[in-house]
Amino acid sequence: MVTDPIADYLTRVRNAIMANHRIVEVPSSKMKKEMTKILFEKGYILNYKFEDETKPGMIKIALKYHPVSKLSAINSLVRISKPGLRKYVDADHLPRVLNGLGIAIISTSQGVMTDKEAKVKKIGGEVLCFIS
Repeated sequence: MVTDPIADYLTRVRNAIMANHRIVEVPSSKMKKEMTKILFEKGYILNYKFEDETKPGMIKIALKYHPVSKLSAINSLVRISKPGLRKYVDADHLPRVLNGLGIAIISTSQGVMTDKEAKVKKIGGEVLCFIS
């Protein structure tokens, strides 16, 4: 049993990038599916596939690398809010990652979204992670 599934998700992706894997599989949940959709929309991953027909549903993520330098599109994945210490922010204090070049994934009352989307909607929530 994993006590922090989001940290496990980020660690699996981080380890796959460090090992230069093309595809990584992670156990599925609603939160992880939404985070994966955000990563795809923002161009951090190449593609994804939800495989829910298996008993523990899985998410297959195709990682994105530069064709010449072989560097990953994701430089860092940092878990902010942990089970032992949750980090909540209001709309006025939403974090900026790398001065706007990275994204923060926020879990709000209207769903999981990036810091920029939350700022436009003027809602706060729990800061899940920083991605750059």
